[in-house]
Formats: sequence, C-alpha cells, structure tokens
Amino acid sequence: MAEGKDPGRAFSHQLRRKVARKRRAQGQPTRTLWAGLGMMGLVGWSVALPTLLGAALGLWLDAHYPGGRSWTLALLVAGLLLGCVNAWHWLAKEEREIRKQEQDDDE
Repeated sequence: MAEGKDPGRAFSHQLRRKVARKRRAQGQPTRTLWAGLGMMGLVGWSVALPTLLGAALGLWLDAHYPGGRSWTLALLVAGLLLGCVNAWHWLAKEEREIRKQEQDDDE
C-alpha cells in the first residue's frame, strides 16, 4: 500500500484500524476495578499459597525430625521463590496475550 505517497489513504487506513479495534473492545467484557482487584488477588494468592504450604511442611518436618537445621525457614523461602516464579510466568503470559492482541489490531 502506498501510504507514504497519499496522506488521505494513510489516514483512512489508520482510522479503519482504530474503528475495528474499538468494535472488538466493545465485544469483550470491560475490565473494571473489581476485575483488576481480582487479578491482583490471584497474583497474591499464587505467591502466598506456596509460601504458606512450605512453612507448614517445614513446621511439620521440624516437629517430627528435629535437627540442626530449620526446615521451616528453608521451605518458607523455597515456597516464596516458587510462588514468585509462578506469578512472574502467569503475568508474562498475560502480557504476551495483550501484546499479541494489540499487534493483531494494528494489522
């Protein structure tokens, strides 16, 4: 397409893309404040749950197999790291989907 030679054609092409993007957005459910808070809650729980499970398992191991090392601290940190990696992967996946959708809208 010779967009550089005809500014009117380039403008109409850009306008058509924006209208198509707006129509697709209207067909999708809107992201409200509650949806955003729910998503933050999911990320929070994806970190908190492995951390708490690691601490609980560590407490159980310390009670049943006492020794020189603290299983509670080690498994709490391991659960925290696992939860952070899990949340990071989930958020990266969501970002890739958003970028892909924006790229599809631009085409």
